[in-house]
Amino acid sequence: MTGRYKAYPEYKESGIEWLGNIPKHWSVSKIKYITTFQVGWTPPTKEDANFDGENLWANISDLRERVIHDTNKKISDHAAKVASMDITPKGSLLYSFKLSVGTVSFAGKDMYTNEAIASFLKESKLPLAYLYYVLPKFVIENASTNIYGARILNQELICNAHLLAPTVDEAQQIANFLDHETAKIDTLIEKQQQLIQLLKEKRQAVISHAVTKGLNPDAPMRDSGVEWLGEVPEHWTVCRLKQVIKSGSSISYGIVQPGDPLDEGVPFVQTTNISQGNFDLDQLQKTTEQIARAYPRSRLEGGEVILGIRASIGAAYVVPESLRGVNLSRGVARIVLTPNVSSHYLVLYFGSGAVERYWGLSKQGSTFSEVSIETVREITITIPPVDEQEIICNITKNKLDKIDKIIEKSLEQTSFFEERRSALISAAVTGKIDVRNWQPPKTNTTEAA
Repeated sequence: MTGRYKAYPEYKESGIEWLGNIPKHWSVSKIKYITTFQVGWTPPTKEDANFDGENLWANISDLRERVIHDTNKKISDHAAKVASMDITPKGSLLYSFKLSVGTVSFAGKDMYTNEAIASFLKESKLPLAYLYYVLPKFVIENASTNIYGARILNQELICNAHLLAPTVDEAQQIANFLDHETAKIDTLIEKQQQLIQLLKEKRQAVISHAVTKGLNPDAPMRDSGVEWLGEVPEHWTVCRLKQVIKSGSSISYGIVQPGDPLDEGVPFVQTTNISQGNFDLDQLQKTTEQIARAYPRSRLEGGEVILGIRASIGAAYVVPESLRGVNLSRGVARIVLTPNVSSHYLVLYFGSGAVERYWGLSKQGSTFSEVSIETVREITITIPPVDEQEIICNITKNKLDKIDKIIEKSLEQTSFFEERRSALISAAVTGKIDVRNWQPPKTNTTEAA
């Protein structure tokens, strides 16, 4: 990072091990000496009237953009008064110190916050524009660690977190520099994310056409009788999934209460594994043999289909032989098919836009989304002849592999830009680069003749 930017002429020891040397004229301070913050609260959630109002009330989930102009939830005047909450003025810097630790946003309007957000006020001795970049880097270094290895913060730890204090003018210059440079990087990241989204849409379109229209453009078509499915090739079978389940089998979800995680025992696949596509045996959570024995119908054999029915709804995989004997969690269903339907074809079918629409119409649950086993049983599927299923899978796989390679490259580019952004911020706020003489490029307003 210092190759493109010059370092400061003189440095000194910071006295902080992880920080190392700092510019000679900078000082090491603590948050409590530089700025003040306040913490909000959550009104009683069982009283609906508390959330029937017009007052903005920020949660961690609202801290997405640089500036917050609206919040997902709002509270009443009565709720704010009963909870004795102080309003967070427009322009304050919001910092999350629970769950998504280190996320920051500015308040675009006066608002209240919950107890997981520290609101840094304008009365700071250093510009909030500078602290916007500094707090995520420095505060987390003073966090403690819980028994699970997660970093946790409280108000006292925040107050005593170290930060570096350049002059006010220099701090503002650093903020201006980072505003300009990170905006350029953010634009590049956004372009990659847009490309990835378009590629994912194209990927689903390829699947949808293959499993609902087939590969022969001249094949006679007929109405499937299902609104969300549309027309299908005339020679294909259209039926409910329950009609092609292997005799003696049933669509079954897995273990409801697996107990505490164990070092040894029977591994089981959870919704997190389904969402990530990670089925490494060493990474699977384990339960006791006694608990697993109570769920024989969800014991995997290899070759069948597993489907996410809770949280990661619709994510589906063919079970590899390496998972033989593994069980499932409550959020995953096991599907064993008759010989006339390929597991690979069904997984492909589950990835179509038509099926996504079906799940969308069938979701239930307020805390988290899920679909019932009955919903899975009743889904309409298309069934080409077995040899055509194989051809569809092979040709579609080749097309998807090409798209996936482009997506992978775009993800790598996105990761590179994100790492560069993080490194640039770190270098600037720790004094590894000197940006005091940086000037924003002049905008060329001269129109071409």
